[in-house]
Amino acid sequence: MLKKRHRGMSFLTNRWPLHNDVPTVVFIHSSGLNAQMWEEQIMALSDVANVIAVDLPGHGDSDLPGMDTMTDYAAAVAEFIRELKVPRPIPCGLSIGGGIVLQLLLDHADCVVAGILIGTGARLRVAASIFEEIENNYAGFPQFIEEFAFSPTAKRDCIERINKIMSSCPSDVTAGDFRACNGFDVMNRLDEIKQPVLVISGGDDRLTPSKYADYLEKEIRETTRVHIENAGHMMPNEHPEKVNSAIRAFIK
Repeated sequence: MLKKRHRGMSFLTNRWPLHNDVPTVVFIHSSGLNAQMWEEQIMALSDVANVIAVDLPGHGDSDLPGMDTMTDYAAAVAEFIRELKVPRPIPCGLSIGGGIVLQLLLDHADCVVAGILIGTGARLRVAASIFEEIENNYAGFPQFIEEFAFSPTAKRDCIERINKIMSSCPSDVTAGDFRACNGFDVMNRLDEIKQPVLVISGGDDRLTPSKYADYLEKEIRETTRVHIENAGHMMPNEHPEKVNSAIRAFIK
């Protein structure tokens, strides 16, 4: 696994330079996290794709300031994809990352060939208690959100790893991520998406319940649906083998 940088945006990749004869999965992390959450995916998919996991602006080792709208984040990722001339890009996102993927499919369709949506929805309203906890007790926020983000069956070391990543993100950046989610709504635009889309949902996901994925599957023209039982919102980390298998089958 390699760490690279392009114009202030840091990213992890499985190879450099990228191979032109395979597609490229561009992983986009969830709110308050960074590219490290995709470590279980980066090398595991090397047999079928180039893999890039980005640190969104404000996150991880990216120098750019954080943002608070889905359209701005999508524009930043689209510029990154275009400038690097990423071969056959397939953006894959969890939660806010999935919202960014939807925005890419809708507003930057020329720079992506397909999309992968994990634990996300076409509208992502955020409970007021999340903003209150970030403002008043950010040191305890990872522990606060874990009740909703993980399945009861999730392993403790998995939870602690994600909590550690979130603790490293500045509180104002995490708050901006959740504001971007709260202002996001493309429910009436999904019929504009023409590319094939993989939708992955988790049976124990309390942040984006499976009904969100049901709506995506119904309204997007060409979808493949995978549902993972006993998986919470952080399913790429709780069940990496199942998520990787679904992505590999979709790519093939």
